[in-house]
Amino acid sequence: MPDGGAGRTGIALTERQRIAWLRLIRSDNVGPATFRDLINHFGSAEAALSMLPELSNRGGASRSIRIATVEDAERELETARRAGARFIGIGEPEYPPALRQLDGAPPLLAAKGNSSATVQPSVGIVGSRNASISGAKFAAMVARDVGRAGYTVTSGLARGIDTAAHRASLDTGTIAVLAGGLDQPYPPENIPLMDEITRSNGLVVTEMPFGWEPRARDFPRRNRLIAGISLGLVVVEAAQKSGSLITARMASDYGRLVFAVPGSPLDPRCHGTNALLKDGAIVTTGSEDVLDALAPLSRMELPSAHVIEEPEKENADRAFLPPDETERATIVSALGPTPVEIDDIIRHTGLPAAAVYLVLLEIDLAGRLYRHAGGLVSLSMAD
Repeated sequence: MPDGGAGRTGIALTERQRIAWLRLIRSDNVGPATFRDLINHFGSAEAALSMLPELSNRGGASRSIRIATVEDAERELETARRAGARFIGIGEPEYPPALRQLDGAPPLLAAKGNSSATVQPSVGIVGSRNASISGAKFAAMVARDVGRAGYTVTSGLARGIDTAAHRASLDTGTIAVLAGGLDQPYPPENIPLMDEITRSNGLVVTEMPFGWEPRARDFPRRNRLIAGISLGLVVVEAAQKSGSLITARMASDYGRLVFAVPGSPLDPRCHGTNALLKDGAIVTTGSEDVLDALAPLSRMELPSAHVIEEPEKENADRAFLPPDETERATIVSALGPTPVEIDDIIRHTGLPAAAVYLVLLEIDLAGRLYRHAGGLVSLSMAD
């Protein structure tokens, strides 16, 4: 049985830390990468929260930054408790181990169901919402077989292939990733399936707040979590322009194995999977193709993760001297609309890395910085 280095390791957040983390990630212009940089720089979420107004002002914000209040966070925590859910921090034992490896991994996941679903390594299975009968049967077969082999199955609770994969892995363990809040599953017709998942050996997770109704742009964010949780991704029937192909590209970028099921060139539902095969995806005509390719990976220890940990209180109140205006102007002038690596900014300006990261945080919190895949950054065109 695979272990994937997925033993339960980590340190639980205190209730006070969980409230501060929730406040920070729910504040304006704070995404996962910004969250991590803020805590790395200031030592704790509480310290970072106190600095947000000053940082955004120095970054050139046109209006006051909205900071989530203690009452906001406590209200969301209480909503989660009433729903039988909880928030899992990236450094806690229940957090999916493979997802920790991502630079942009959510610092907090809202989760409902059986957290043991994160113990074993996972295989993602995605594909067409308008699945054929044979496509759905194949997805279910792979889900059952990888489940019996000790993997959980991760998918997006969508119609078609996702539904088939979840249903086939209810007994062995499945993880459903939502694009909206836990109380806003999509599509509504899969609410009974979501309930089955949470009552069985499965888990439902999202990075979005309660009450968040999913929009089109939220699904790629969901897809990155499916790719990040999984060691490998199986794509069954995907059109040429589809969310499944977005997930496959992300999985490849994250160093995951990508499996594609070949199909008829006359079926539009197979154009995307056939294209993946041309690009080097693993030809998949049976479950053994997936299990054989994943076997070496599942026995490996995962590399050191991007775990966010807060230091002890006596070490947390560190003072940082911000760069002066000349240094700040030098860093800003090194940015433009073309994405660049932060290390290149450091080399180009000759300034300390801490100064560069701090100024980037200021610009980010002012809503003037774009973060791109691979850790690249650029300045808003308005600047």
